[in-house]
Amino acid sequence: MSEPEEKVPEHIAVYRRLRRLFGDPELRSTDGRRRRRAADAAASEPYGLGRDPRGLGDVLSGMASARGWESPLARAELLVSWPDIVGADTAAHATPIGIEDGVLTVQCDSTAWAQQLRIMSATVLNSIAELFPAAGVETARFLAPHAPSWKHGPKAVQGRGPRDTYG
Repeated sequence: MSEPEEKVPEHIAVYRRLRRLFGDPELRSTDGRRRRRAADAAASEPYGLGRDPRGLGDVLSGMASARGWESPLARAELLVSWPDIVGADTAAHATPIGIEDGVLTVQCDSTAWAQQLRIMSATVLNSIAELFPAAGVETARFLAPHAPSWKHGPKAVQGRGPRDTYG
């Protein structure tokens, strides 16, 4: 006779028999299959490929592109770096207000500065297109200062108003 095999408790033998018949219960659930795939994948190595730390700028730019924030961020950066685009002297007399539907709106100190920037608009738009292509600026609108209002009080008399033009 052969030597007696090691006696396995009955509850373990039943479990093993059912497992052979019906399969591994971990493989039947979604979580079990995912855990199995993760375990079958290559073991994580602390210094393996793809484990190098990335810079914060790379992580943030990846997140911005994934969430579709590139255009709003480029527009904000354009408004902040306006003096670098047009120069410090010009930026002292012209302030960008905002960008809407591809139109950059700039408020100028005087009509002379507004006219000068209208003449320079092709150069300004080319600089913007080179530095901030994601901003989506197609045209620029340069506003002159507003004329003073001659209406004082809740009622106004109909007429031509003062006989001078502003602008």
